[in-house]
Amino acid sequence: MANYYEILGVEQSATQEEIKRAFRRKARELHPDVNKAPDAEERFKELGKAYETLMDEQKRSLYDRYGEDGLKNAGYDNAGPFDFGFGNLNDIFETFFSGFGGAYGRHADPNAPVRGHDLRLDIELDFEEAVFGIEKEIKIDHLETCTECSGTGAKPGSKPVTCPTCHGSGQVQQVTQTILGSFTQVTVCPKCHGRGQVVESPCAKCKGEGRIETEKAVKVKIPAGIDDGSKMRIAKEGDAGKNGGSSGDLYVVLHVRPHKTFKRDGFNIYSEEFISFPQAVLGDTITVNTVHGEKQLNIPAGTEFGKLLTLKGAGVPILGSNDRHGDHIVVIKYKTPKSLNEEEKRLYKRLFEISTNRKSNDNIISKFKNAIHN
Repeated sequence: MANYYEILGVEQSATQEEIKRAFRRKARELHPDVNKAPDAEERFKELGKAYETLMDEQKRSLYDRYGEDGLKNAGYDNAGPFDFGFGNLNDIFETFFSGFGGAYGRHADPNAPVRGHDLRLDIELDFEEAVFGIEKEIKIDHLETCTECSGTGAKPGSKPVTCPTCHGSGQVQQVTQTILGSFTQVTVCPKCHGRGQVVESPCAKCKGEGRIETEKAVKVKIPAGIDDGSKMRIAKEGDAGKNGGSSGDLYVVLHVRPHKTFKRDGFNIYSEEFISFPQAVLGDTITVNTVHGEKQLNIPAGTEFGKLLTLKGAGVPILGSNDRHGDHIVVIKYKTPKSLNEEEKRLYKRLFEISTNRKSNDNIISKFKNAIHN
């Protein structure tokens, strides 16, 4: 099993800045345009996967505790080799090595379809909404393809023309002489910004951008049993792509508000119930509030303070299951009465006398047994 820290060449305690530096160094070394080894491409993909995991605090925590299996069980193994949640390796690589070349630079077609950006939206849920699930309509601001120019950015009846600066390549080269020889740097064309084309007559609606920002209502079906910090991916609801590229995805991050009474741990719910001392000694049946309504709970005789009693199946629905639930666990507590009426005082005194005599008798019996054995 791959060790992400070893792949990047950093310690497990490495900071994000150290991880970034390590990624930059390793990416230059393993880039397919530089490294011609047969396994260079596969190692390059592993590097990107390691970087993306360790730069995300939630994924890194899962990986540190459970390894790659933990990531898979949390649903992080569905992405393709260059699709990493809120971005992709191409975006990361362009940030570090803009104009480096290769598949990510000089050979790229500036007019090729470009996928739209992924978007993130955080929403809050009540405790019960997370337990039982809910359908919410949310509003997002995203980029949509301009309907006036069909995404070309040009005024209807006209079309973009080849950029005179880069001649359609989307990039320009700058040669610098150094003591080690000439060094060629490839950068994005400043005139067309990498598109290879320029719009001489911009569309009035989108101002030549080909996309417009608009608000859209999206229905999100939140499944029963979702937990705080969970992420949901809604395909194709991100920004529209360019040059006919597909839309990005929308990632919804869920935050669950705390409950006044209940506490959740996985699919189990915990609550506290205070009973009287006589109930603890003699036993009783009490009514307990759960997310599924009131339930009857049997208190066994002699229940100690802090005892955990379980109501089976009265917890959170288990994700992906139609009829399985966690449990509702009740922590039993009781308080010492601070004020007593005369009848209660008389009874407690009598109880004290009985328990004291029992202890005395037990001591006498114990001494008698010891005397016999000796």
